[in-house]
Amino acid sequence: MKKEGTDLLSYIREGREMTQGEKLRLIISLSIPSILAQISATVMFFIDASMVGHLGARASAAIGLVETTGWMMGGLASAVNMGFSVQVAHAIGANDFERARRVLRQSLVCSLLWALLTTLAALLASPFLPFWLGGTEEIAHDATLYFAIFSAFGIFFQMEGLAGSMLKCSGNMKIPSALNILMCGMDVVFNYLFIYILGMGVAGAAIGTGVSMLITAALMLYFLLVRSDILGIYKRKEKRDNSWQSFRPCKDVVNIAVKIGAPMGLQHLLMGGAQVVSTLIVAPLGTIAIAAHSLAITVESLCYMPGYGIAEAATTLVGQSFGAGQQVLTRSFARTSVVLGMLVMTVMGVLMWGFAPELMMVLTPVDDIIAVGSDCLRIEAFAEPMFAAAIVCNGIFVGAGDTLKPAVMSLLSMWGVRLTLAAILAGTYGLPGVWTAMAIELTFRGLIFLIRLFHGGWMRKK
Repeated sequence: MKKEGTDLLSYIREGREMTQGEKLRLIISLSIPSILAQISATVMFFIDASMVGHLGARASAAIGLVETTGWMMGGLASAVNMGFSVQVAHAIGANDFERARRVLRQSLVCSLLWALLTTLAALLASPFLPFWLGGTEEIAHDATLYFAIFSAFGIFFQMEGLAGSMLKCSGNMKIPSALNILMCGMDVVFNYLFIYILGMGVAGAAIGTGVSMLITAALMLYFLLVRSDILGIYKRKEKRDNSWQSFRPCKDVVNIAVKIGAPMGLQHLLMGGAQVVSTLIVAPLGTIAIAAHSLAITVESLCYMPGYGIAEAATTLVGQSFGAGQQVLTRSFARTSVVLGMLVMTVMGVLMWGFAPELMMVLTPVDDIIAVGSDCLRIEAFAEPMFAAAIVCNGIFVGAGDTLKPAVMSLLSMWGVRLTLAAILAGTYGLPGVWTAMAIELTFRGLIFLIRLFHGGWMRKK
């Protein structure tokens, strides 16, 4: 399948026509490794949450309290990486491999500097964060410890994400997906070691994950910089022109990266802020609600991770076909990817609705948490098809470098629909009210993203 995917990808750069069957096979061949990696990551979260959950509700609540802030930091890291990797996809689509490697060099420096800055900020904020989020003294110490340790490994998270994104935009889904699966396996082993054998509890969960990211980052960078046929910069001798050979960031590349990445970064910041506000809405509902909210989100990720796998394939295909100037092919890849994503996540939603209690039981032995979490999952299951539309459409827009308007749409949806409804419903219906607001908002967001997809404004040259 790897050879077939590689051959079909070359059709984009060569301007050759593809049948609908070939397009679908290409989307699937690129999606499968990424979907497997996403699912393995979800299994890892399941096992992690189960390990921590068996330490008690307080431990689960401590991690759940700061989890959304961690997502926000991860989103900002992703935005920086995508600002450069989308340029690489466009350059590869245009057969300009030297420019692709030029962008890669500069991205390494810029991403590293960003990681150092955000890691320092997170460490300084960690003692105060649990109280800012409405946490109590009961869970504040563990929450601070977990967030500080996790943040200290942020540099490796940034570089692992950058290398993986670059490989995927070059069409290599197999290596980053395999390494992400390996990271999941290592995370389980290291977490067991640090949580149980060494008796480090919540801190052990953070250390285990951090060590796994460190090892994976080193391997990912090796396959990118040394082994990649297109992007390997240590396996070829290019002309010694400083503007191409240097790692020093240049204005043209950085400006485009900011144009692509800044709206994504703002989106992740404000969306992450919205998740934090959501946590503030849930926190007064008590320790059981916080734990159920966190664990139910982990379960739900099993449903939507395949959507993100298809979205990553769509980013690569749209990015390269857009860079090659093939508008008809770009539009065809986009629409086929969305339909496939919605079908897959509809099936996953049905399974989540049917097995909600059993999935919650894997994560916690506490009956109250299982009952509340199951109700929330069954509410959310109805939103999964339109959530798929939002996920895959966003991947399509990113591939085309269209990030500003989708970011605005997401923010208006999140802040104007989800949080408003959650604040209204939480007082009367508790945590299920918050999840009802979430389901309504995801359906609305998927609808407006589909409208933009078929309107076609995202395909205009920026």
